Amino acid sequence: MKVLKFVILLFCCTLTTVGFSQKKDKLKIIYAGKGFTNNNSEDGALTFLRDNQQQVHFVHNGVNLYCDKAVWYKKQDFIEAFSNVKMVQGDTITMTAKYVEYSGKTELAFARGDVILKEPASTLTTEKLHFDRTKQQAYYDTSGKVVRDSSGTITSRIGRYYMQPKKYQFIDSVVLVNPEYTLKTKRLDFFNESGHAYIFGPSTITGENDKIYCERGFYDTQEDFGYFERNAKIDYDDREVKGDSMYFDRKLNFASATNNIVVTDTINNSIAKGDYAEVWKAKDSLFITGRALAISVQEKDSIYMHSDTLMLTGPEEHRITRAYYNAKIYKSDLAGKADSIHADHKTGLTEMINLSRFSTNDPFATKRKPVIWNLDNQMSGDTIHLISNVETKKLDSLKVFYNAFLVSKDTISDDGYNQTKGKELIGLFKENKLYNVDIIKNAEVIYYSRNGIGELIGINKSKSGSINISIDNNEIQEIRLINKVDGDLSPESLFPKNANRLRGFDWRGEERPNSVEDLFKDDPPLKLPVIKGLDDYVPPEDFFDKDVRARVKAAEPNDKTKENKAARNIPDPSNSSGQQKTKAPNKKLIQEVKSDNKKKASGN
Repeated sequence: MKVLKFVILLFCCTLTTVGFSQKKDKLKIIYAGKGFTNNNSEDGALTFLRDNQQQVHFVHNGVNLYCDKAVWYKKQDFIEAFSNVKMVQGDTITMTAKYVEYSGKTELAFARGDVILKEPASTLTTEKLHFDRTKQQAYYDTSGKVVRDSSGTITSRIGRYYMQPKKYQFIDSVVLVNPEYTLKTKRLDFFNESGHAYIFGPSTITGENDKIYCERGFYDTQEDFGYFERNAKIDYDDREVKGDSMYFDRKLNFASATNNIVVTDTINNSIAKGDYAEVWKAKDSLFITGRALAISVQEKDSIYMHSDTLMLTGPEEHRITRAYYNAKIYKSDLAGKADSIHADHKTGLTEMINLSRFSTNDPFATKRKPVIWNLDNQMSGDTIHLISNVETKKLDSLKVFYNAFLVSKDTISDDGYNQTKGKELIGLFKENKLYNVDIIKNAEVIYYSRNGIGELIGINKSKSGSINISIDNNEIQEIRLINKVDGDLSPESLFPKNANRLRGFDWRGEERPNSVEDLFKDDPPLKLPVIKGLDDYVPPEDFFDKDVRARVKAAEPNDKTKENKAARNIPDPSNSSGQQKTKAPNKKLIQEVKSDNKKKASGN
């Protein structure tokens, strides 16, 4: 026995230069401080210890393995490495651990205890790690953490690293923590060199002032922008943006969305919808187009505004809404149309504007003039101002500038219309109902006067400097002609048929929106753009696939009574729980390593 130990020790010293005379695909020992075996060694295993100069050093097909103590099962080409273990592959991959098993036949490594896998761009730490050198993949299923300087820290319960594409695949309870945001998802595919992250399953990205949700997405962690879809939404302080697909740029504080857009403003109680939207957070700006709809939410009766394009700008304390190109307003007791609408939510002023390109000399301009319907009253003119109470959100008054025209249909006659026109009109509202109207300058009126039982008394056609009209329950109660010029009340039989319309008369009742759906009746057919979208989730292939199990099977010793050490930490496919059966390393050997380390520390 003593002679055998001496021969082994002498043999180990010579290995620093020549190594064992084995085939190239076998494990080789390059250096050991001492080595020994005895009759109790399992399957003729050789044990090697480091000295005060160097660690035990093995090589295999381009990988170097260093440790303080190693047990080499030469017949199975298998090694157990203990204490301060380090595996180095080329000049890019380094793995350290307290304990490592490695099979030269399968090229599978298993590491346990403070495992660290380093490559140039990231560092992976976990408690247990499988390393397949044939496929160049590493895998853990006991929680792990990856630190990447430019992208922060990523943790997950299950993870895999593909060394050729330099890609990480994180599964289950994935969390990416960055100084700017925190990403939580079910699965994350992360490419190390580009910093590109592909997100699968319910996911959130939470920043200091924003939060993103999606169920499928892409994020560039280096450039700080992303693309999201499937129930995607972005919370921007007091705004929530939803859409079929969304783009977000954190550096620009910009977001855009396509198809089925819904933007909710919780501070101003408003909702905007459309087919395409842009949000510039720093500028407090929202642009939305394609069947654009703005909803001012009120407790009993919301206001709807539709146009080709909507813009909402300004901070919450002074928000401005602009609607242009065929703008319309609807609520249960009010409707309106204009080329352009401008609403100042701070002052309560809404301006309905006729675009300059449709001048009064334009033969088609009549239909383009702004118009308002309140109950059965139609008011039109070159420009209309609606003034609301900013606290109650109820209408207070309206002003019609230039070519003001008030029309209401007579309640009984087929073609009779009560008409009032003048230079300007001022109307007052109570509980959103028009109760008083003043027509100022060059006022004219045609009014069907009836008695208490609805019988027509006559038709009044008059001119005056101005006119005051009192309205109750949507019926004219009194008309006062101020500075009357001429006019009288004529029986219907004596009233000329060709005189029953004031100049500029234009009844536009057929244009009036009577529902939210009516706001869109003049729009062209809806054609949403086709969104290609991101690829669907594809479950990853099993790390311990048929190829791995075939290699493990091929590594079985000829003596079937012997344990196949290469299969020691391979999960049993018949185990329904999915937990792998792991054989713990030899506790006696671990204790021997600790004892050797203490001796070195004491100088013995």
